[in-house]
Amino acid sequence: MKPLNLAPIYFDNNATTRVLPEVLKAMLPWFSEQYGNASSSNQMGQLAKEALMAARAAVAKFLNASPAEIVFTSGATEANHMAILGTLATNPLRRRLVTSTVEHPSTLRLLDYLATTGIEIIKISVNAKGELDMAALAEAVNENTALLTLMHANNETGVLFPIAEAAAIAKNQAAAFHTDAAQSAGKIALDVRQLGCDLLSFSGHKLHAAKGVGALFVRKGFMLQALIHGHQERNRRGGTENQAGIVGLGVACQLAQTHIALHGEQISILRDRLQNGILARISFAKLNSTAINVPNTSNICFSGLHGEELLYRLDKAGLIASLGSACTAGGTEPSHVLLAMGLNREDALSSIRFSLSRETTETEVELAIETVVNVVTEMTAALAVVA
Repeated sequence: MKPLNLAPIYFDNNATTRVLPEVLKAMLPWFSEQYGNASSSNQMGQLAKEALMAARAAVAKFLNASPAEIVFTSGATEANHMAILGTLATNPLRRRLVTSTVEHPSTLRLLDYLATTGIEIIKISVNAKGELDMAALAEAVNENTALLTLMHANNETGVLFPIAEAAAIAKNQAAAFHTDAAQSAGKIALDVRQLGCDLLSFSGHKLHAAKGVGALFVRKGFMLQALIHGHQERNRRGGTENQAGIVGLGVACQLAQTHIALHGEQISILRDRLQNGILARISFAKLNSTAINVPNTSNICFSGLHGEELLYRLDKAGLIASLGSACTAGGTEPSHVLLAMGLNREDALSSIRFSLSRETTETEVELAIETVVNVVTEMTAALAVVA
């Protein structure tokens, strides 16, 4: 495999983030020195159990939940499945699920499968900014609805949905409410009490923890059928815990909470500088959404340019970005999110997502602007010669 360019400029943090040194340091002992099983009664097992308890408390504090409401999973995909399938299993008489047209594939593909089993799936549309049609949502959630499931922040555009308002709509019909917070966790403050959700899922690797670990918040008293049976996680998710990953997730949540409180606006300032710098120097570039969004994400259409070629050239120049969801990138199909927002196929295929993190610097933003401008200028010049 060809090595990456030295010190690439990384603007694909919605796909995954670097594990922070503090997180890695906390994880390492649990691979070799402290390798006990938290279910064992011996002293090494009890040390592991205490570490899990501390991590659970840290995650709970991050969400303003209680430790007993936190279930550790392998990530948001498993947590989403657990929320959706577990709720359906405990509400067999309710056969409708309501969601949006722009959800993450881990939700949409599951719901498409459930539709083949007789479950009624209602997908609510968005407008040109990516904002949810709340009137249609209120009409869709009825007495037959088992669950309303919505992402908190869109992974491609960063657009935030009005989760508290949606949760109130679900509650009015005695329906359960779940939000996929994979792209908001670590970027904005999360408070499950204010959001009003029954269930909330997120992944560690989106907020500088390791891949393969995540969590599902399950409101106290909420009945949820387990998908993986076993005594772990209060009988809600069987299997020996990912000890190192969970410990790292706890540290990552503590660091994220501190960062949001002290430096939360800095990422937004850098993101605005990036997109404004690009738009000011490339006349045909345009933002795909101006709606309220998470502070780190910018989705820009370079109309007339082939997105995959642009991304390849940026990558060769040392700037790492994305066409959209990391779970769907790599193909030639346009983003379902951008199509749902009304973009035509060509513009959707010409769009690039830039996503920053707390580690992004002003220097990297300026270098990214210059790289994008130079690469786009080269591509447009080549197209002009061909024409």
